[in-house]
Amino acid sequence: MRLSVFALAGLAGFAAARSAVLDLIPSNFDKVVLKSGKPTLVEFFAPWCGHCKNLAPVYEDLAQVFAFSDGVQIAKVDADAEKSLGKRFGVQGFPTLKYFDGTDADPVDYQGGRDIDSLSKFITEKTGIKPRKKAAPASDVVMLTESTFDKTIGGEQDVLVAFTAPWCGHCKTLAPTWEKLASDFVSESGVVIAKVDAEGEDSKSVAKAQGVASYPTIKFFPRGSKEPELYKGGRSEADLVSFINSKAGTHRMPGGGLGASAGTIEALDVLVAKFAAGRVGLEETAKSVKKAANVLQGQVGAKFAEYYVRVCDKLAANEGYVAKELARLESILSKGGLAASKVDELTSKSNILRKFTEKVEEAAADAKDEL
Repeated sequence: MRLSVFALAGLAGFAAARSAVLDLIPSNFDKVVLKSGKPTLVEFFAPWCGHCKNLAPVYEDLAQVFAFSDGVQIAKVDADAEKSLGKRFGVQGFPTLKYFDGTDADPVDYQGGRDIDSLSKFITEKTGIKPRKKAAPASDVVMLTESTFDKTIGGEQDVLVAFTAPWCGHCKTLAPTWEKLASDFVSESGVVIAKVDAEGEDSKSVAKAQGVASYPTIKFFPRGSKEPELYKGGRSEADLVSFINSKAGTHRMPGGGLGASAGTIEALDVLVAKFAAGRVGLEETAKSVKKAANVLQGQVGAKFAEYYVRVCDKLAANEGYVAKELARLESILSKGGLAASKVDELTSKSNILRKFTEKVEEAAADAKDEL
């Protein structure tokens, strides 16, 4: 029986914030909009519409800044799926924005700008309700200064540092990517994503000492060393994540999730592969895995070496253990709501369990092709 692959969609659902935009359909439109007594701005959109896609994050932000108030609603209608609503209100193009005052069935067409300021101003003029700005999310980037640079560099952590200047356009472009990168590795205690303001009063001497002459300059400092490596790669989130993984031995992906190799140990995978291919029995595999795991005691990843041993023991008692346990972990992960550390743990264990089935699956696929 072929085992299902862990669904990343479940994690995406876990990570995504709940939308503050109300979804409207024919059965709830009148109750929510026309008879509610609440002013409502309604977007009529189509999923395939490029302008609608551009407006989507702005419209979500609009809903968020007015979410505190019960006196106004931000809503949307998929007018491609709910054509009757689009026809009812004379929608001829996408996106179309219409304002309903909560009592009158005849809306006012919105004809202003599609930026957050223009939309917010319109809502305020109509309702008297002022938006509340979203609190800036806490940054996971570590700002280094004269007093903290030497304490951070050369310790037990790998450190990637961006030297930036406030006026630098390329630095401004890098900034949101750097924030994402820091969030991606926030659960990795051995990695620090840092920044130095090269013109800050308490940090410009650091940039000078590092010989920084252009911005942004990115340097990687390996743990235990104060000698940096100048980063010359791409500046996309994927490029930077890949670089850190190669240097720090981590297994992160853009977005912060773990890749398929997280938790796995190559030396043990070689032993398990022979069992999965049917070349070595479980008893011999278990002995080899336990011996190798003992050698790894005290090293990075030792706790996962112990998990290999546990899987072998469980298989000895129940040959269907791997399939059942993998299905159980996938189910838990797909439901979401777990702490990040728990997601990492269960993802790593799932990766290990798959090592006990990989070759079997490949062999079964090859046999099917031959037939």
